[in-house]
Amino acid sequence: MINTLEKIHYMSDADITAPIGFHADGQHVGLKHKSKDLGWIFSEVPAAVAGVFTTNQVQAAPVQLNKQTIKNGQLQAIIVNSGNANAVTGKIGLTHAKIMQATAAEQLNIPPHLVGIASTGIIGQILPINKVVNGIQQLHVDGDAHGFAHAIMTTDTSEKAITIQSEIDGDLITMSGVAKGSGMIHPNMATMLGFITTDANISSTMLQQALSEDIDTSFNQITIDGDTSTNDMVLVLANGLASNTQIKAASAAYNQFKTMLHTVTTALAIAIANDGEGATKLITVTVSHANNALDARLIAKKVVGSSLVKTAMFGKDPNWGRIIAAIGAADVQIDPDIIDITINHFFVMKNGAPVTFDTAAMANSLSQKKIDIEINLHQGAASGQAWGSDLTYDYVKINALYTT
Repeated sequence: MINTLEKIHYMSDADITAPIGFHADGQHVGLKHKSKDLGWIFSEVPAAVAGVFTTNQVQAAPVQLNKQTIKNGQLQAIIVNSGNANAVTGKIGLTHAKIMQATAAEQLNIPPHLVGIASTGIIGQILPINKVVNGIQQLHVDGDAHGFAHAIMTTDTSEKAITIQSEIDGDLITMSGVAKGSGMIHPNMATMLGFITTDANISSTMLQQALSEDIDTSFNQITIDGDTSTNDMVLVLANGLASNTQIKAASAAYNQFKTMLHTVTTALAIAIANDGEGATKLITVTVSHANNALDARLIAKKVVGSSLVKTAMFGKDPNWGRIIAAIGAADVQIDPDIIDITINHFFVMKNGAPVTFDTAAMANSLSQKKIDIEINLHQGAASGQAWGSDLTYDYVKINALYTT
């Protein structure tokens, strides 16, 4: 049994198929004008599955179907399309989701209940199911793994992927993740689309517990624009082919697995925040010395989600008044007279009072790609973080013209 957490190694080539027994492909099948728009992940054996989904009351057909499918605790494949969300499309939407599932199952020669599905894109348009069916027949088991990461993208400007390795009880475990998300990001239980594969041997029950415990400090702590999508989901597959002793609850092995999972989910969450639609800056808000971790996370997300804070950072304006106002608007008890605030390590507020700072140096600092806002509540010992992007002219342009 491992008594201390093992070192995590980051692989230079992030590949969703890096864990033993996983395969993937991504192709252009005509759902979008030119880019790849359909892909799948396939495991050589049925894998334990865990999932979290949007809490928006309007849920896309793939979300509805997946929530039922993963109840059996296993998946062997996930088929994903971009360019069309298959959301708010009535009964035909669910029919198309089931056709998508069944076609992938037939192509892979596995039962439909082992196939998860996901869609992302424009809401309220009927999925061109014939293109999807024909496209599934063009996918290969050993295809373009990086093509999968591109096939799930919509307004994303870059692939979001990570692969790590670590030892658990002396066995080498590999974990990979890919995600998409750039706009309509204000998750509650998940964010846009995220898919994680691992060859670790862990039950679906423990896998779900690990994901549920992790999500509030990773994916749920990012916000781009305050909108929660109809299609958000994160799915994790663990096929056990690393042949480690099955990971049990309350063990050092479980803690190491959770550390690996958190490393992957946090990296993907930050990558999404960094690629916000039209964004020029990644904003990280760290809240320290809160009464509890939940309070810290709530305040951090309130600040990073403030449109006024976002626009100030875009305009290189150290308007700390907007930050303290956002702190006060969070549903958390605070004492404004003892709070410290720094922006990129420049004190702008100390003990609840303004601090004089070098405006030229601050302006130069706010020209950087990364903005760090630190808030010390001076109340307790807990801390929390949240991530987001600035709000720019291009964000308005992208979303004003999204369907036209």
